[in-house]
Parts: sequence; C-alpha cells; structure tokens
Amino acid sequence: MPVIFLTAKGEDTDKILGLNIGADDYVTKPFNPVELLARVKSQLRRYLELGSAPVRKSVFQIGDIELDDTAKEVRLMGEKVGLTPKEYGILKFFLEHPGQVFSPAEIYHAVWEETAYGAEGTVAVHIRHLREKLEINPEQPRHLKVVWGQGYKIE
Repeated sequence: MPVIFLTAKGEDTDKILGLNIGADDYVTKPFNPVELLARVKSQLRRYLELGSAPVRKSVFQIGDIELDDTAKEVRLMGEKVGLTPKEYGILKFFLEHPGQVFSPAEIYHAVWEETAYGAEGTVAVHIRHLREKLEINPEQPRHLKVVWGQGYKIE
C-alpha cells in the first residue's frame, strides 16, 4: 500500500529522510487539497496497476519432482523427464494446487480448456502415463494419488 507523508516539516533533509524510510510521496503543509487528491489517486493507480500484481511462481516442487515453468522442464531426482504437453499441463495444474482433489472433469477442463463430455477416461490414461514416468512404483504412487470416488491429487 502506498505511503504518503503529510507533514509541516518542509526542509530538504526531512523530505529525503521520509522518502528514504519508505514514503512513496511527501506533501508539506500548507497544501492544496486538489493536489493532495491527485497525488493519492496517482499512488493508488501505480499500486493497483504495477505494485500489487501477484508474483507468478515459476518453479514448483513436491518431493523429488520439480517443474520449472520458465524452462518448461520437469526433473525427477535431478534428472530431466520428458513429458507430453498434456502430461506437463496436468502436472503443472496439480503442483499449483497441492493437496487439492480434482475430479477428472475438472482436470480435463483446466488442461484442455474445454468441457469434458465423456472424456474423463483420457485424464486417467494421462495420469497413468505420468505415474509411469514420475513414480518409483506406479502401482503404489507416492505423489499422484487417487481419492476413490472423488478424483486425483498430488501430495
């Protein structure tokens, strides 16, 4: 949130000190209320358009699985793993929501960006392929888990 000092201290050293300790702007008395309002609006505009943007995470890790979204690489115990674009999309979706359970239809909608009309089996096949590539024992997965009757999650 922007900080604006409104003070009677108008010396240059006071202004410099105020700005150095964190003020975004410094207004001295007497002041023009219209100017103050313009400064407040300006600071809020900068904050809302530039300063408050969420920082997008680009590296996700859970256990020995690491996904670097900038490089579009997945590593398992430090070794690069080749994934198809859909496998990558599913893994990234899970890593963005660790511990959350998603139905096959929700996963399909998030990754394929369309409604899953009977295509939930496609998700199961892709998750099986992901398990084969990322799990030590795909039959007893440590990370990509099924929640019976609900869907899938990563932990």
